[in-house]
Amino acid sequence: MIKLIRQLIDQQYGKPHGILGTYIGEKMVRQHKPETLWTIKLLNIEHDERVLELGCGAGYAMKLILDQTPAEQVVGVDISPTVIRSAAIRNKNALNTKKAQLIQASVNRLPLEDESFHRVFSIHTIYFWDDLSETLSEIYRVLKPGGSFIITLCDGKDDEIWEGMRSLVEERLIPVAKEIGFFNVSMLKGPNSRQFHTIAVLGHKHN
Repeated sequence: MIKLIRQLIDQQYGKPHGILGTYIGEKMVRQHKPETLWTIKLLNIEHDERVLELGCGAGYAMKLILDQTPAEQVVGVDISPTVIRSAAIRNKNALNTKKAQLIQASVNRLPLEDESFHRVFSIHTIYFWDDLSETLSEIYRVLKPGGSFIITLCDGKDDEIWEGMRSLVEERLIPVAKEIGFFNVSMLKGPNSRQFHTIAVLGHKHN
């Protein structure tokens, strides 16, 4: 029974749904605060920039950006209608003034115009991407020339490095991003969060 409950909770992290999904969405807000704050700082958002978050969850990062940076607009995409509802509640005023927009969609099929964002970021969603190459291609497509992306994830805990995640980053994520056309693609070490190691992969699109 305990194993079954754990499986149900793990499934909720990929696509939260129902009452449990709402709880999981808010739980992730609490758990991921250190890496969320770090990622937003790395974005270095300037005046009048449009920002896209892939896998926006319950909308916590969106709200922080709107409250703390001079972004013109923040758009959040998530596949889960449950967390989209939570994000809408959290960002109600910004949605009413068009400073925020929420879209239910898959990250590898973005219903967004070409070259429409200055920054694209994602926190703890790469684990659930169906197709890494397609999603990176979509990021490239929607970024304006000179724009940048940040993908934040965990690759270990305490003294352990998760070789699968490190391999994903070094052998797939970084090489594929370069193949698509991004430059200055690099990996940065971030703050530990609940003993988990945070890293981010950054890249830029040519002017």
